[in-house]
Amino acid sequence: MSAPPVVDLPIEDERLAQDVATGLAAVEKLLRSSVESEDAFVTEASKHLIEAGGKRFRTLMVLLAAQFGDPSAPGVVPGAVVIELTHLGSLYHDDVMDEAPVRRGSPSANARWDNTVAILTGDYLFAQASDLLADLGPELIRIQAQTFSRLVQGQIRETVGPRDGEDPIGHYLSVLADKTGSLIAASGRFGALLSGAPADVEERLSRACEAIGVAWQLGDDLLDVASSGAQSGKTPGTDLREGIKTLPVLYALASEEPSRLRELLSGPVAEEDVEEALTLLRADPAMAQARAELAAWVDRARADISGLPDIPARSAFLALCDYVVQRSG
Repeated sequence: MSAPPVVDLPIEDERLAQDVATGLAAVEKLLRSSVESEDAFVTEASKHLIEAGGKRFRTLMVLLAAQFGDPSAPGVVPGAVVIELTHLGSLYHDDVMDEAPVRRGSPSANARWDNTVAILTGDYLFAQASDLLADLGPELIRIQAQTFSRLVQGQIRETVGPRDGEDPIGHYLSVLADKTGSLIAASGRFGALLSGAPADVEERLSRACEAIGVAWQLGDDLLDVASSGAQSGKTPGTDLREGIKTLPVLYALASEEPSRLRELLSGPVAEEDVEEALTLLRADPAMAQARAELAAWVDRARADISGLPDIPARSAFLALCDYVVQRSG
């Protein structure tokens, strides 16, 4: 029997694949029940993004990290649900800030209802996560609070932009580490702590998962430029149209030589110029620089993962590192 794909990643070890599949099913069940409310509308709004699907990437991190202790420990599944609820709650808020009409192929909550409903639903998910977290102990509560603080600070710093004199590339990478990497780092830490893994393993997993999270987002940056729509799941050049300065764009703008590409990238790219901008950016050294940065983050993750106990979960984490590089093209 072949191993089921998780985040498009086949897990080669059959027992590990079964453990992860069982864990994912348990997380999904608790995730749905944890947002049930006596008010039918609150339940409907809260399940909107859960039912839209998603990779459950952070859940996978928790479950794989738990393999380094006792993966059947009673706190592992609730801990994974806490992480997923926090992620989902942040998406409701992100869509309001970005005025996004679509999320995961479905109308976003703010488009289906309105901004107020979306914001309050996100708050409700955070509250439900806190309720579950209260049973997991003060150490987990503190980690979650510190993680959420980083996530929010990253969002604020992204919104405000780099300060005068601050390196835009350094600012961008630090925003990714806070806004995206922090919650994925917490996923690894939760799995290790709740399964009773040794402290040095917990630290390695936290660092490795954060690096994987940053690399994953950098891969999305590259896919927006280099991929076909079928490969990336979204229309190529979406970030360019919206004026979002991702890493390839920042590297291209860092060049002091005047060029047509720099002219196009100075703001949101007009629809009629998107294909030209994509063609120029694909051929620019900025793409190789961005790929090298992604590879550097993956190498950081591999260095920590290689020091973990030699069990199937370590091989799965290393395979995930390979996958993050491969998916970016």
